[in-house]
Amino acid sequence: MGKSIIGSWITFYNENIVKGFQDLSNNPINLFTTILDILIVVFLVYCLIRIVKGSRAWQLIKGITFLIIATWLSGLLKLNILNSILTGIMNWGVIAIIVIFQPELRRALEQLGTNKITKFFGLNSDLATRTKEDIYKIVIAAKELSNTKTGALIVIERDINIQDIIATGVPMDSEVSPQLLVNIFVPKTPLHDGAVVISNNKIAAAACVLPLADNPDIAKELGTRHRAAIGISKESDSITVVVSEETGKISVAKDGTLIADVREDALKKILISNVVTKRFAERNTKNSSTFSKLKQKMSKVRDKKED
Repeated sequence: MGKSIIGSWITFYNENIVKGFQDLSNNPINLFTTILDILIVVFLVYCLIRIVKGSRAWQLIKGITFLIIATWLSGLLKLNILNSILTGIMNWGVIAIIVIFQPELRRALEQLGTNKITKFFGLNSDLATRTKEDIYKIVIAAKELSNTKTGALIVIERDINIQDIIATGVPMDSEVSPQLLVNIFVPKTPLHDGAVVISNNKIAAAACVLPLADNPDIAKELGTRHRAAIGISKESDSITVVVSEETGKISVAKDGTLIADVREDALKKILISNVVTKRFAERNTKNSSTFSKLKQKMSKVRDKKED
């Protein structure tokens, strides 16, 4: 089994790498396509690392790398029994990965499908300003709910559409306002039980049902609201603000983790950083503005030389 693995690697090396360099020496024009091929592969690997870094999948990739090295070494050292066991684990491991990490895989594919062309060119500056204003309103509402110890769940949709979650609640399609958010969660009112979803700078729906996180590592003292917040943050890239009914403390659920006991200023920074800065690529907008200024200066210098 070990020899077959080593043999397959040698075959791959001869048929792809060695043959590729031979083709380049015979036809130098292929150098461009080879460089383009390498750049695309490097870019895809970079994107994969950015998506999985810091998540459970990142630990998985490190484990798979270790398993591949161990399998290769066991074959090289002719440890036949160990090599057979490791090879069997690798064969069945692909199926296990798909089953265990189905939410992460689906989330990665959904992120690849989002349209970020307008964000890259900085065409969402007005929308970014409006989103920042909505965040200030959400923070004001969260602070008021915290002061009165009123339980609340506010989900902020980002790039991944959560229309299926919105469909479980009562449609609102209302402008974001602190007064409305606070009023929705008043106890014993028709809409207080469930989550509010903010989508496309609107309160899309209230009384929405969120998936509960079933991770055994989650602290047992966390209630249904916090588990629901963690659950939706694992299923999508949304960010959820949670207000505890018992303590009045504010928490933020993001990427399957819970940031507990967040103060008003910290809440504002977290939401702006993750909803505005990352989503609308403010840095790219600034770079684009700098480039435009530099271009104007060069144009003025050229005009003076012509005069």
